[in-house]
Amino acid sequence: MSRRIIALAALALILLVIALDGVTSPPNPYAAPSIFALGSGAAPTGGFCGAVPE
Repeated sequence: MSRRIIALAALALILLVIALDGVTSPPNPYAAPSIFALGSGAAPTGGFCGAVPE
């Protein structure tokens, strides 16, 4: 196989995963967290391995 075939197959797989993600859960901009929350006062959420448990 040539590199071109492998590269096209990899790109097709990536596009397939993105398409399946978009179909199964369409994006909702009103429920999405802000990309940058610099100075917004919003507390950080989500998992962080270095966070000290309370």
